[in-house]
Formats: sequence, structure tokens, C-alpha cells
Amino acid sequence: MTVLEAIQRSTEFLVRKGVESPRLQTELLLAHVLKLPRMQLYLNFERALTSAETESMRELIVRRGQREPSQHIMGSTCFCGLEFTVNRDVLVPRPETELLAEQGWVFLQELAQAAAGNGKDLRPLTALDFGTGSGCLAVTLAKNCSSVRVCAVDVSAAALEVARENATRLGVGERVDFRNGDGFSALPQESRFVLIISNPPYIPSNEIETLQPEVRDFDPRAALDGGAEGMEFYRILAEQAAHFLESRGKLMVEFGDGQGERIRKLFESQKWIVEAILDDYNHKPRILIARRDQVSREACSE
Repeated sequence: MTVLEAIQRSTEFLVRKGVESPRLQTELLLAHVLKLPRMQLYLNFERALTSAETESMRELIVRRGQREPSQHIMGSTCFCGLEFTVNRDVLVPRPETELLAEQGWVFLQELAQAAAGNGKDLRPLTALDFGTGSGCLAVTLAKNCSSVRVCAVDVSAAALEVARENATRLGVGERVDFRNGDGFSALPQESRFVLIISNPPYIPSNEIETLQPEVRDFDPRAALDGGAEGMEFYRILAEQAAHFLESRGKLMVEFGDGQGERIRKLFESQKWIVEAILDDYNHKPRILIARRDQVSREACSE
């Protein structure tokens, strides 16, 4: 069987199984088997697969046909140009979350440049990744801002093992502090951060069974379930995050489809100033950026 024949037959199989983007999924898996960049497949259409390669490809395509995510099958995914290990203990990072990461590191870079320019307050910047999962946000912030130290919190010890592995492999392990615990209770009360960033669980509990099998059956439920209305973790952030935020700090969160106005009102009810709600690649509201004014911050700290 040639590369082209393998692509054609596998694509037809995935079409029958209802997999989205079946040709792309096939090419990604075949490139993984052959240890080639995906686009190199187009220069090797006539290459004959060995029996071992054919069998390996067949096994992976069967797994994908059973709706196991290709990221789990390959054991990794790309996020902001970095390769992250993923498995069933962590949520597979979504492309939309790259926008959240970029907003975070640009803000941190601006603070670092301002501090360097005036020669004042040269302490390391500190950021909190609330519910780190695979560590994609924490690690990406550390990679893109060399002066930041990130605290990454998650209730799942298994997820933290994956995140720690990613941080170490990507060379920022010494600047990311991993803490196992339930939200802000994992932190010393004196902790303060210039950035609190989070992609929390936001799927309403009764909607999880309606999700695609790749998400419903393979992502950890705790990383999806946002409570009855999908708002549970936003309430925690709106009520508790201000205590941990420095005076110049900002909070940045991702949210689900149709949740933007409810989340805006929730944060405003807790005296947050909502600076922006940003759209994702599909022009849907996806990211909220907020801060506290000095009066409400002092009241929160009392």
C-alpha cells in the first residue's frame, strides 16, 4: 500500500465513522506513523508503506474511528507553537485558548518592559494559572516572558503531573510552581499576582452528554463541568480573585458560547471593572479582561 492509498482508504473509513475533517485527521496520523512533517506526505505519495507501518496506521485509524482524539492517540498537541503532552487526565487545549495565552503574555511583557525602562520594581512578575490542566497557559506565559514566575493550581494531582512534565521538557520548570488544591485554598493568603488567568470548566452539567464523543468520552469531566449553569468557577473567581491581585494586575478568563453578558454582569456585581470582552477566531465572544479599582481592592483586602 502506498502513502496515497493509505490516505484515501483511511479517509473513507473515518467518513463512515462520522469523524470531522477526516482527510486532515488521516494525514496527521500517517505523518505521526512515518515521523514526517504532514506536508511531506505530498512529496511521498508513491512511497510504499512497510508491513509494520501499515499495521500501525491501521491501529491508529481504528482508534480514531472510535472517536478517540488524535491528540490522545499521538500523545501530544501543538499550542502556541509548543508541543504539549496530553492524555486522559487533562483537557486537550483548544485553539481559542491560544488567544487567552497571547493576551496574558503581551500584558506581562508590557509590565516587564515598563519596569526595565524606569529602573524600578525589578522583582520577578508573578502570574497565577487557575486550573492549569496540561499547563499550556502557565508554560506558554513562562516561555514568552522570561521575567515571570507562574503559580499553576489544579485540583487534580494527575493533571499536575502532566503539566509538570510539560514545563520541565519545555525548559521552564524552575519558573513554574505547581500546587495541588481546590482553587484559591491552595495558595497562601499573602500571595499576590499581577495576572490571574484561567480557562475554567464552563459547560453546564446537563449539556455534557450532548458534546462530541471526542470531548464527552475522553476529556476529564472535572475539566468540563461548570455546574448547573456553567458559572460555578466564574463565581469563585469574581468573589475571591481580587484578594490575590496586585494593584496593577488584571484577570483574564475564557468562557463558553453565549456566556459573555452573564459573566460580565457577574464580575461587575463584585466591583470588577470589565475592560474588554474579546472575540475568538469565529468572531464569538470568548475572553473577558477585568481589573479592580483601588477603592474596591482595599475593601476586599479588609
